[in-house]
Amino acid sequence: MIKNNSFLLILFMLILNACNQKEHKVKASDSPKAEEVYLGQKPPGSTPVLFAPDIIQTEHREAEAAFSPDLKEFYFRRRGGKYKNNTLVVIQYKDNEWTESVVPPRAGEPFISPDGKILHLGSKYRERTSDGWSEVKSLGPLFDREDWGIMRLSASAKGTYVFDDYKSNDVIRISTIKDGKRQAPQMMGPMINTGEWTAHPFIAPDDSYIIWDSERENGYGDSDLYISFKQKDGSWSNAINLGDKINTEVPEAYGSVSPDGKYFFFHRSYGGDTGNIFWVDAQFIEALRPKLK
Repeated sequence: MIKNNSFLLILFMLILNACNQKEHKVKASDSPKAEEVYLGQKPPGSTPVLFAPDIIQTEHREAEAAFSPDLKEFYFRRRGGKYKNNTLVVIQYKDNEWTESVVPPRAGEPFISPDGKILHLGSKYRERTSDGWSEVKSLGPLFDREDWGIMRLSASAKGTYVFDDYKSNDVIRISTIKDGKRQAPQMMGPMINTGEWTAHPFIAPDDSYIIWDSERENGYGDSDLYISFKQKDGSWSNAINLGDKINTEVPEAYGSVSPDGKYFFFHRSYGGDTGNIFWVDAQFIEALRPKLK
């Protein structure tokens, strides 16, 4: 009887180990390959570099990077040359290659919600369907107001919206979810709304920080990128300049962090309809994070 029990125990362990190995193999095969994400680019280090220069860089202006959560769709806007107005462009990984196409009809500043279901375009948005993106819809009267000029709206996983308003002297507003209900937008405080050309906010998926661009007296030149961290009491920390590796004497703007939290993307302008998208390892954000109060 003892021998039979030992045999059954060994048999059970062998079956369990085989199942675990099979499960591991399935998970590994589901992981995206390097060529399937980030346009197949070699990841950057602590110094910003051009993002995918052989694929998206042109003599025109490329800005406003937005990735889908699976990192297989990359949206941005292009302007210059035959692109008389801002044009929304997407590069998608399909059939084992990256393919570029134009996304009509609205070319608002793109931001994809953390769950990948919404393509935000300022005060408008589109929903993901089985056939692609839906028609353009309005966020409603809380946001679609004639006296507001929303360029970029970003959303956290908690449903918090942050957005700019160029018609109200370049300010940033925030709208949270409380008891399951969308709250009326409120203007953020002087920690963020200081300086000129304050715009293009990005909020972290967990609401822990906001990144935006603004022209301030302590900057490196024109518009610089700044970050503010949320404190334990719900207030926001003093603005922190992202430093001279990212900010230069020319304008930097449209900062955002990739859905996996690994890389920071931003735009550097050279005037007129010229400018490029850069990326850099996002670890510097934690180095800037102050001790929470």
